[in-house]
Amino acid sequence: MNKAITDGVLLTPPPFANGLDVWSSGNGTPGSDTYDGAVNAAFVPADQDFGGCLELQKTDSTQKLRYMGETSLLPGCYLQIRARVKAVSGNLPSVRIAAWAGGTGGDHIGGVVETGPSVTLTGYGEVVEVTAIVGSGQRTGVDMVWGTEALYGHFGLDLTGSNGGVLRIDDIEIVDITSAFLRTMMNIVDVRDYGAIGDGVTDDSAAFSAADDAADGRTVLVSEGTYFLDDNVTIKNRVEFQGTVTMPTEKMLLLQKSYDLPSYIDAFGNEELAFKKAFQALLNNVDHESLDLGGRKVQVTEPIDMQATVPDKTSYATRRVIRNGQLEAKNGPAWDTVTVTSQATYDPSDNRKLINVSNIANIPVGALVEGNGVGREIYVREKNDATQEITLNASLYDAAGTQNFTFKRFQYLLDFTGFSKLSKFAFNDIEFQCNGECSGILLAPSGITFTLADCFISRPKDRGLTSIGGGCQGMLIDRCQFLSSEDSVDVPDRVSIAINANANDVKLRNCRATKFKHFALLAGSNSVVIGNQFFQGDGITDGVRTAGIVFAATYTSTNFTGNYVDNCFIEWTNEQDSEPTFSSGFFFSAFSITDNVFLSGDVAPWFSYIVIKPHGAGHFLNGVMVTGNKFRSINGNIDRAERVDTSFADLDYSRSKHVNFTGNSYHSVVSQPMNPLRVEHSENSPTQTWQIGTDGELPFEAWARNVDAVVANGKIKNSAGQTVYGMPYVQTQQGSNKDEIQLIWPEPVEGEVIVTMRIDA
Repeated sequence: MNKAITDGVLLTPPPFANGLDVWSSGNGTPGSDTYDGAVNAAFVPADQDFGGCLELQKTDSTQKLRYMGETSLLPGCYLQIRARVKAVSGNLPSVRIAAWAGGTGGDHIGGVVETGPSVTLTGYGEVVEVTAIVGSGQRTGVDMVWGTEALYGHFGLDLTGSNGGVLRIDDIEIVDITSAFLRTMMNIVDVRDYGAIGDGVTDDSAAFSAADDAADGRTVLVSEGTYFLDDNVTIKNRVEFQGTVTMPTEKMLLLQKSYDLPSYIDAFGNEELAFKKAFQALLNNVDHESLDLGGRKVQVTEPIDMQATVPDKTSYATRRVIRNGQLEAKNGPAWDTVTVTSQATYDPSDNRKLINVSNIANIPVGALVEGNGVGREIYVREKNDATQEITLNASLYDAAGTQNFTFKRFQYLLDFTGFSKLSKFAFNDIEFQCNGECSGILLAPSGITFTLADCFISRPKDRGLTSIGGGCQGMLIDRCQFLSSEDSVDVPDRVSIAINANANDVKLRNCRATKFKHFALLAGSNSVVIGNQFFQGDGITDGVRTAGIVFAATYTSTNFTGNYVDNCFIEWTNEQDSEPTFSSGFFFSAFSITDNVFLSGDVAPWFSYIVIKPHGAGHFLNGVMVTGNKFRSINGNIDRAERVDTSFADLDYSRSKHVNFTGNSYHSVVSQPMNPLRVEHSENSPTQTWQIGTDGELPFEAWARNVDAVVANGKIKNSAGQTVYGMPYVQTQQGSNKDEIQLIWPEPVEGEVIVTMRIDA
């Protein structure tokens, strides 16, 4: 850069031969005295060393020489002022380059250095050169740092020391030496040229903004140093960091054209802090809808409170995405589970509250609640220390009264619970590498359409993704892998759960999960579970298995289609009902289980793939479809593919409605249920009442409540061998288990019939 060449800026003052009326004995400002006609100054036309020069006698304590012209000083431009002098006679003074800094309206810029290094003359006739460099930025080699307010200068020199000496001064030169400070590529604007100090203490916010304003499409360079920014800073141009920045938590750095995690890592020098500041920018109009981690791995030393990184936001509902990278937990005590035991009272009439909670101040929001009559995945959604009340994400099924509860607060890589509401937030192509140290993601207590797509949650210690409230409404989880940290742990000893959701409309599609205690607990309705593979076996012969997915809503209204369920089962329960005994409302209804692969090996014979577990009496099936599934057991038979877990209660089989259990295939499954069930029955001697059983092949060992058809397969004969054309009538719900029917004929007959019976109305 050379402004004299590129912009035609005139820098060097005219020679003394042109006259001394433009050379001031003061500051060089308009109206100051000049050396024209002065008794102590004269032009010498033919000095042997200088040619034409100024001869000047020192008569003042500081003898000033200033050019009265205004030499422009542009931001980012560095000028060198050079003068050659020699002593002729008298006392030997000291010489230095000096100037007067001018700003807008001709005002003097105070507080800046206006003199260069001083040189003491030591002999007569010796030519000595004095120089100084002036510029806007504080750089090594810059003698006079004037910042960005100075627009021009009156340049010259000072004579100091004893009076009386006579000197001769060659023509003063001013040259642009910016190239000595800037890179050879000139599309860079350095923040130091606009006043940035980079000492880690001085607020450089204004200098950053000024440099960005001046860049106009060029790259802003943050050269080496540590820059403290005590205000929000937006960089609209591309930026390159050689130095780093520090700033308060609440202040934002918005890199509009360099918005990605690698740039923030360069800016802050710490990848964990950089992730926080980049997220802060994402939620504060950085003009990007997504944060690209650039394939970087961020080592995380403690749970990241995502709301605390954005103190100005307590809720957010604009689509934002974090993509393309890895977050990895680093070993340390920050991940330790916080466990608190407290006494509290539960009243089923206020079924999402714990009241009179002792020690409530120590119970963290987001803690898992355990106790007698508490179902799985019950969390502290919020609390009120003043009233000693805790709000839960769901009801408790049998906890009425006062008891001691245990509260376990797992630590998560990313914790969103500080937001009251977070909607339309997504992670794409991210691996959450928990390393068995921590859990993965903790959702905000409310919000819609949180999305996890093409992500890995690897080896979570306790939970992969947790919802403590309604932040899972409409949640989308697509093409993700959930990899357990408990692969080597036998099934009964596992504790980790990949996913839980409380709200409706969850979409869980094309995911893979390995060896958790449960893959998912879905407590809402209207879910879609499609194309997932999850397996939970171990190497124990006749081993027990846990549920792969728990559906904790009686009216689930869910499609479960095209999944591969390996060594685990579907559990359908009402353990989150505060009054689990059915009196009114919804029952076990609206569930479609179609075209899935169910596989197990080395399991106990009583293992089943579909398990219904009522927590109170009176419930029945209504609108349940189980069709097109493939049930297969290897390394041993199992008794049946489906069953009711009667640990708490059985179903009411007298009220089953609209149950379709057809088109399934069975391999190494003893009882192969269907509804409607087709039964072939023969009587080899004349009998008036035929007792027809089902061999346990009615679904869920339910009652034989209706007969759709009775068809004679050949002749029906009486004791005389004559064909009988009279039809029997039917009596249903026969036998000790009510799973048989009776055909009562007009007379004793023998023969064969095909009967189609069903469990529902």
